[in-house]
Amino acid sequence: MKVEYHTVYLKKRFPLRISRGVFEGSDNLYISLTENGHTGWGEMAPGGTEGAETAAAGQAMLEQFCATGLSASIHDTWQNAHAAGVAPCALAALDMALWDLRAKQAGMPLYALLGLARRAVVSSVTVGINPPDVVRERVPLLLARGARALKIKLGSPEGIEADQAMFAAVFEAAQGSGAVLRVDANGGWSLKDARRMMGWLAEHDVEYIEQPLVRGAEDQLPDLFKDRAMPIFVDESCRMSGDIATFFQSVDGVNLKLMKCGGITEALRIVATARAFGLKTMIGCMGESSVSIAAGASIGALFDYIDLDSHLNLDPDPATGAPFENGITLPADQPGHGGVLSHA
Repeated sequence: MKVEYHTVYLKKRFPLRISRGVFEGSDNLYISLTENGHTGWGEMAPGGTEGAETAAAGQAMLEQFCATGLSASIHDTWQNAHAAGVAPCALAALDMALWDLRAKQAGMPLYALLGLARRAVVSSVTVGINPPDVVRERVPLLLARGARALKIKLGSPEGIEADQAMFAAVFEAAQGSGAVLRVDANGGWSLKDARRMMGWLAEHDVEYIEQPLVRGAEDQLPDLFKDRAMPIFVDESCRMSGDIATFFQSVDGVNLKLMKCGGITEALRIVATARAFGLKTMIGCMGESSVSIAAGASIGALFDYIDLDSHLNLDPDPATGAPFENGITLPADQPGHGGVLSHA
């Protein structure tokens, strides 16, 4: 098997501000695996997990592991890499490339190889933390691109009054569009502020709240959950399938990301575990192009909610393979997951 690496800078069309800071772009690592005339593609968006804050760090991990650790079994490869300390975001790139390669060798779309349909629910399109006047300009642009659900980032460092002012601007700009509104606080609220904001947002027809409390404050979730005004999903609090058993009685659902959990292999375990505990499921993304988004979309049929939109905010997207049609992010209907780095 031939292994190659490519580092590409992904520039965001609109810088994304969330409770933890502002993100204008990133150097993402792409891995290609070629065997018997077929090539599988994977992508790493750095910074999502400790130990691989840069593309170079992720490549060093993968080079060391791939020198001796690749197996014919994707599941064995994942387990060996995880045990060897390969960071989840780097492992995600290797894992999705292996799944892409095996599906291409089988001549099947990845979703079909996994026994799934080419089906997904409407994807949220993200509205970052911005002043109200910026929001009023940006929301119509997102709606014009076909967005049917908006995920509004709150948890402003300026406090919940700033959150309410921004949300009110989104609410106003989206009036009459039919777009569903969802909110992600990225752990930016205290327990007191979370309870207050959830009550206020429920009055404005928000569908759910994601990660209201900071990761590490899961012991406060039962208090928030017992009289919640809307469903609670956790994101940063859920990295691996084993995390779910620690908070399943205090949330309504979990949001997984390929960069957090190490790719499709562990994502399938997270979905199965969440379902076993009676939870709803969501798949999200980080600063990813169409390669990683296509891999996520390939398992889209498993989820109640989808946030696969980061490729829509790139200028330009260096990859293809994750079409956004009628507000839905779908995998390309071709062998593999469909994502390919252009001009590699």
